[in-house]
Amino acid sequence: MFALLEGILGWQVSTQRGDWAQSMDLYRVLFFCLGLLTCPGVMAVTSEELLRFMKTMEQPLGRRSFIRTGHIHTLEQLLLNASFPGHNLTLQTGSIQSLVFKLACNFTGLSLNSATLEPGLQPRAPHAMQFPAELTQDACRTRLADLRLICIYFFTNLFFQDESNSSLLNNYVLGAQLGHQQVNNLSEPVNISFWHNQSLEGYTLTCVFWKERDSQHSQGTWSPEGCRTEQPSPSQVLCHCNHLTYFAVLMQLSSAQLPAELRAPLEYISLVGCSISIVASLLVILLYIQARKHSDSIVRIHMNLHVSVLLLNVAFLLSSTLAVAPVPGMACTALAAALHYALLSCLTWMAIEGFNLYLLLGRVYNIYIRHYVLKLCMLGWGVPALLVLLLLAVKSSVYGPYAIPLAHTQENHMGFQNNVSMCWVCSPVVHGVLVMGYGGLMSLFNLVVLAWALWALRRLRAGQKAPSAQACRDTVTVLGLTVLLGTTWALAFFSFGIFLLPQLFLFTISNSFYGFFLFLWFCSQRCHSQAEARTEMEGVSSSLMTTH
Repeated sequence: MFALLEGILGWQVSTQRGDWAQSMDLYRVLFFCLGLLTCPGVMAVTSEELLRFMKTMEQPLGRRSFIRTGHIHTLEQLLLNASFPGHNLTLQTGSIQSLVFKLACNFTGLSLNSATLEPGLQPRAPHAMQFPAELTQDACRTRLADLRLICIYFFTNLFFQDESNSSLLNNYVLGAQLGHQQVNNLSEPVNISFWHNQSLEGYTLTCVFWKERDSQHSQGTWSPEGCRTEQPSPSQVLCHCNHLTYFAVLMQLSSAQLPAELRAPLEYISLVGCSISIVASLLVILLYIQARKHSDSIVRIHMNLHVSVLLLNVAFLLSSTLAVAPVPGMACTALAAALHYALLSCLTWMAIEGFNLYLLLGRVYNIYIRHYVLKLCMLGWGVPALLVLLLLAVKSSVYGPYAIPLAHTQENHMGFQNNVSMCWVCSPVVHGVLVMGYGGLMSLFNLVVLAWALWALRRLRAGQKAPSAQACRDTVTVLGLTVLLGTTWALAFFSFGIFLLPQLFLFTISNSFYGFFLFLWFCSQRCHSQAEARTEMEGVSSSLMTTH
């Protein structure tokens, strides 16, 4: 009854706009539903009244998305209580089609096709839905009354507008509901087919469902959770989903798609590289804890970078692994936020390494700053935490399951199948600003610092006739600085055109093994410091011997 009341409140607001005739029609439907509310024992509605309500739904309401949501819930309730002869009912208006089926516990499955559902109507792009026999099993365990399966097809996206104003294939939204039951986690999926006759070159197709927000006045969002995308032919998109709700195919502009053939090698490189980096980072942290009494500010900054890299690798492996399993929404949101925080912290500490390098080379004898490391820790750990917590407080839905579509070559077309899922940032705006933009600024700053450091090193060696050993050490220093400053993360901006395939492997290898490369840099610096200490001790010993 709450859904009916919500729909009625929506109608009252909508009557404030429109002419007198439309208002009278709305009030007739309003008084009809008020009668239903006051007489709960008589809930049956006729097909004529349903058609009148469906036509009312098509009237313009501006951007009042919460009113349209109330109308959808009201239509669902009315269809579940509709009175009609036979076992099925079909109703059609200009942009909405409603279907009702009476089911029994001996249900063996159902296939619906637009070719048989819309005879004699204006031609539309075909669509189909296939329901498995498993659909009624849970409902029949709890009650023996007749079940009703309702299907509501919207041939417009006006009822499902998210904040990103996403584009949908054919502007189709196909929905289904089994009585008042929540149908989830089906072992045999519901298959939804969308046919089209348009060119999809440059688009990424993803099967999604409409996820309503908790707040009545906020817009919903499209989520790929529980759905798998497949393209059996150039003109068909097939969605396999393990639940019942409202489904559509999301169209997103994509300059480059990941070839499915590269999924296995890239995942293997990522798994091996991140695992080795985790072990290497742990070793460095343990060595630092052992000798922390003799450490200076430079070593402490290095250790914070190692900790951030360790967190990043652990969060990445958990995100990509747990997203495959059915993870609760809140758990995936928390994991995505943790991964985002680890990435921002890692990028920030890379920039701090660049800033510290500038101070070391540019202000050799004037580098005292009160509570220097503490202030850097507030910057490196505090700023990313503030950004992520702000996003969670304002709009937590920016984090969640994120599907990476794979393009695989079939005989004469491109398909999309077996999407790679991970818990990550779902909002394109947040991804553009606080992932690509933030990372781009940090990488640009460190590239400038690296170029300046190389210039300083070249100026230092200009007046010297450096032997081959010194030149070798300079080369190692340059490579070490390149790793320390994380400049390889700038490869993320070359994922287009002919650079795509080389960039995929270079970026995956360099950044998966980033923790291991830092470990090698740490070992080289440690050996260099020990060698200098031995040389200094030998010099002191020889001077003492000469004095005696």
